[in-house]
Amino acid sequence: MARAEPALRLTATDLACERGGRMIFSALCFSVSSGEALVVTGRNGAGKSSLLRMVAGFLAVAAGRLDLAGGDPERSIGEQAHYLGHQDALKPALTVAENLDFWTAWLGGTGDIRAALAAVGLGSLDNLPAGYLSAGQRRRLSLARLVAIARPLWLLDEPTSALDTAAQNALRTLMHDHLARGGIILTATHMPLGLEGARSLEMGVRP
Repeated sequence: MARAEPALRLTATDLACERGGRMIFSALCFSVSSGEALVVTGRNGAGKSSLLRMVAGFLAVAAGRLDLAGGDPERSIGEQAHYLGHQDALKPALTVAENLDFWTAWLGGTGDIRAALAAVGLGSLDNLPAGYLSAGQRRRLSLARLVAIARPLWLLDEPTSALDTAAQNALRTLMHDHLARGGIILTATHMPLGLEGARSLEMGVRP
């Protein structure tokens, strides 16, 4: 059995996000602990993607604070997280396996990339240039990073985008396994993910 992650708690206190001189959200508070998933919902423009990017360290915190209790004090929250956004960061000329190998080396992973590809249904396409992948296959290759590189916090923005039913089921299994190991999932979605017991955070547009 895989070793459980240390107990963690991600907390946002009076968090605010400002972009282009406009306040996207403010006074946002939540906490999510090891083994828990927080599903972020809300209308377009409510700040769901901005929240995930802020936790990942891609956007500055306008006010308030983010804390990851129990994490590595020598690393930022973003360095302990996987961020899966709308864009699949792949090099078309590299094969499927080479792309995952690149990201594994870049992010300091030690996982078996062949096992990671098999987990997302790409085991038979490891030598195919990524430029030939369909949108759903590209998404699955991005998901393989979650398996190959162990990080306790998953930040998933519309993770089922372009995925067929089989791939959605595989993603559901990956998420359940991650939570069972003590990981945390923070995900923004308009679609049900099948995460039983997940808590919900609804964000609204403020004038």
